[in-house]
Amino acid sequence: MIPVAFDYQRAGSVDEALSLLAEHGDEAKLMAGGHSLLPMMKLRLAVPGVIVDVGRLGDLSYIRESDGHVAIGALTTHRQLETSEVLRAQCPVMADVAHVVGDPQVRHRGTLGGSLAHSDPASDLPAAVLALGGTLVARGPNGTREIPATDFFTGYFESALAPDEMLTEIRVPKTPGAGYNYQKFNRRAQDWAIVGAIAVVGDGVTGVSLVNMGSTPVRATAVEEALASGAGAADAAAVAAEGTDAPADLNASPAYREHLARVLTRRALEAAGVS
Repeated sequence: MIPVAFDYQRAGSVDEALSLLAEHGDEAKLMAGGHSLLPMMKLRLAVPGVIVDVGRLGDLSYIRESDGHVAIGALTTHRQLETSEVLRAQCPVMADVAHVVGDPQVRHRGTLGGSLAHSDPASDLPAAVLALGGTLVARGPNGTREIPATDFFTGYFESALAPDEMLTEIRVPKTPGAGYNYQKFNRRAQDWAIVGAIAVVGDGVTGVSLVNMGSTPVRATAVEEALASGAGAADAAAVAAEGTDAPADLNASPAYREHLARVLTRRALEAAGVS
């Protein structure tokens, strides 16, 4: 399908992008790589009157170490994540998850900030940031604010970002010694996950999150609590579906997704070093 007609503005800076958002209000949408927004526009699920292109803001494309965390610019591409030596050394789960996003075309154009702001419960990287307990930095007319990943995803394709804000940075803790694994069940390698499970265990971090098990990426708190009480991988994974709201679609029923969540969580925990 062809999207509804829209105006196009290319921002030359973050300040200009924020000014355009303020000027056009709810009619404006930010676009970086376009892999999330454009398909929704073609299906008429999104009908912005103005597209604000921020894809060429090079100052928001970086990966660097800071005190206790790795700072990632919102316009850093998936390809940059998967090939980053900094991430491989300090937070390797982010690089590994980025490696299984879509296909090479998607990974070279799609951005971390775009994936997070899109807030798709079937997306890979939002669940990784959630499992790590990351922090998202947003900038708006009132300045900068930090949003914990646990508070960022508020609903299906909805986030805590205000209409006049944009993501500028994502911060994930350094976890060089932690065990980690991502289990993704799908029909083809480049497809969205029917269900996914990410586990990061050790080095002061215990995080488990699920993909496509609700209207948002889901933190598997029941699994984390079981691990904290001394449960092994099998017993902890047995409660993976607790507190979830698995959707029904052509790919799977809720019951099948709950089964997959338990199986994939166990595999992820065992691969991460939990016996």
